[in-house]
Amino acid sequence: MRTQGTIIIRGIVQGVGFRPFVYAQAQKFDITGTVKNLGSEVEIHAFGDRFEEFLGAVSRGPPLSHIDSVEVRDLRGNRPEEFVILGSSSGSLSGFIPADVAICDDCVSDILTPGGRYEGYWATSCVNCGPRYSIITAIPYDRERTAMEAFPMCAACKKEYTDPSCRRHHAQTIACAACGPRLSLLRADGTPVLGDPIQEAAALLDAGFIVAVRGIGGFHIACIEEAAGELKRRLGRTEQPLAVMVTAGEVERIAVVSDEDRRILHSRERPIVVLAKRDPASHAGISNLHTIGCMLPYTGLHHLLFTHLAHPLLVMTSANLPGHPMITDLAVALGRLSDEVDYILTHDRRIVNRCDDSVVRDGYIIRLSRGLAPKRAAIDLGDACILGVGPELNANISVYRNGFCITSPHVGNVRNPETLAYLQETAEKIGGLVGARYDTVVHDLHPQFLSTRYAREVAEATGAEILPVQHHRAHIAAVTRDECVGIAIDGVGYGDDGTVWGGEVFAGRVPHLDRVAHLEVVPMPGGDLATRFPERMLYGILPTDPIRDLLSSRGWSDMELAVLARQVERGLNVAATSSTGRVLDAAAALLGICRERTYDGEPAMKLESAAYAGRPAAWEIEFSRDGGCEVLSTRALLSEAHRRLLAGARVGDIAASVQYNLARGIAVMAVRVAEERGIPRVALSGGVAYNKAIRETVLGEVRAAGLEVVMNREYPLGDGCISFGQVVYGGSVGVRRSTGK
Repeated sequence: MRTQGTIIIRGIVQGVGFRPFVYAQAQKFDITGTVKNLGSEVEIHAFGDRFEEFLGAVSRGPPLSHIDSVEVRDLRGNRPEEFVILGSSSGSLSGFIPADVAICDDCVSDILTPGGRYEGYWATSCVNCGPRYSIITAIPYDRERTAMEAFPMCAACKKEYTDPSCRRHHAQTIACAACGPRLSLLRADGTPVLGDPIQEAAALLDAGFIVAVRGIGGFHIACIEEAAGELKRRLGRTEQPLAVMVTAGEVERIAVVSDEDRRILHSRERPIVVLAKRDPASHAGISNLHTIGCMLPYTGLHHLLFTHLAHPLLVMTSANLPGHPMITDLAVALGRLSDEVDYILTHDRRIVNRCDDSVVRDGYIIRLSRGLAPKRAAIDLGDACILGVGPELNANISVYRNGFCITSPHVGNVRNPETLAYLQETAEKIGGLVGARYDTVVHDLHPQFLSTRYAREVAEATGAEILPVQHHRAHIAAVTRDECVGIAIDGVGYGDDGTVWGGEVFAGRVPHLDRVAHLEVVPMPGGDLATRFPERMLYGILPTDPIRDLLSSRGWSDMELAVLARQVERGLNVAATSSTGRVLDAAAALLGICRERTYDGEPAMKLESAAYAGRPAAWEIEFSRDGGCEVLSTRALLSEAHRRLLAGARVGDIAASVQYNLARGIAVMAVRVAEERGIPRVALSGGVAYNKAIRETVLGEVRAAGLEVVMNREYPLGDGCISFGQVVYGGSVGVRRSTGK
């Protein structure tokens, strides 16, 4: 039996309290020696008769760690008298810093317990909780390489920091009211408000004022439910649903919460969870859908606000334009939010790395961000170092090196210079933290995306190979590398033939995915204009006199209709698309549910809400062949919907039937391909799969055929998975160069 040895533990071992955890185990098992942080691994020299017990304990790690491997090497020398924590040094960069996590129950108790030294202190945290990614500047993770460097520890904090029996032992974020970051409450013009910032902010919120709140990864805008309408008016988002922060008891009162939802709500990641309302018509001023996004308080500041609030619910939305980066700087907030908020509750701890709230629905990730990202996944893609720069909308980046892929938090819509700059900043930060030297840069097939331009710049600067990947193939690559029939249903993606894809069925194995079926290719009159005004999409699919009469009855002029008709007839400024999202948009327009899109996904989301109480009926589905692919007729589907509308059928029933038959038709095509090619599994991805009725219909049809279904629960179903899929695709192509080692 061994009594001494060098233990090398690799994985996510920084910022998780690993060294103090090892120290505590050493005391427990009478072990002497040292522990040292070496970048992404911990090196332990251990001596003692209970070495094997100690090894078993440290191999499990503290709560926030993730262990990849444990190696034991021979160790010679005499046993020292004590166990010592040594200073950090750089070493392997195969691991990564963990994501920001919610304040733990012990720290909540500390701030709410009268008489303790942390009573009422908003930035309380320990080795088991609090900010990590949002404050780090470099690896190894020590206080001097975080935003906490600006706050030297007082004597009391230093005592706890060096006390092995304290859970704040070597907690880099340790701080208290005497030495830590401080809060201030400002008017929108920047002048200070006297009094306790949290108490005053709570009173202002209760009175109906709108307050910007600086959090872990950026600013939010908060208000009570009664002020939601005014907030939407100021933001210019009168239709967009907003998320709420609520107490645990209140969320059970307003929404239907499954066991899985409850687990996610209370997890240390604390994402926004999209839930069905108990009363679909309730809280309409916050969300006019049948769902509402809820999150529990996840910082000490949030918990303290709720102790002073009379209201159990706060609207809490990101203080930035949709698709743009979170605002992190006070000066920027004062400049941009003066017309939108009345007050600003802020602090003086620098936000090094932005991080928006994560969003989850039915256990599937919608937005990969705070708590869930940066995400580190073990995957063998060979020895090349690969960068995936993502798509245009809902973008993030992924970096692969040495058997691990790191995916960044949500960046936004890379259609403007500000978000492009944030994408570049994120890629440089994460690439630097993992020591990346790129062999391959993978980008979307669309030649005009700003992310494509950035990929070319990186490749030119580094000498890396550049690889374009079709959007929907990246979707499937993010789900599985096994042979499959892949269904990708979403809004838009540039296709091999230059048309706009979005309702696709593939067959094969990454990187060889053949397009074998798709939705009918239909005109998008005006291109992107048809996504804003879905009645244009409706006419593109059904350019008939009855539809012209319908549009005329809704206020379209004869001249507007004539121009629209000429566009479709002559193909002037008309894109061709097989997009699932555009079909749902057209259905929403047909039924009068949404005539203008004011936020991403609005027509389809409102169609889903209208269908929530409806009863679907099976309609006849029409198929054809085109260029070797099977094609589902969406014209026939919408023609039947129009016929039933004219016959007086309920809008909710028609909406439910459109969703059901569209999903059933897609599934039928996928099953046929699987049976013809002898492929046992079907992969499903794309933003439309968040629609529960559509998703469950596809899954039901596929399973009924005896096929396996695979979906991605580790990455978003929408475009937030694309950068990861790009990296997987790039690794599957098989580029190998020595610089990636």
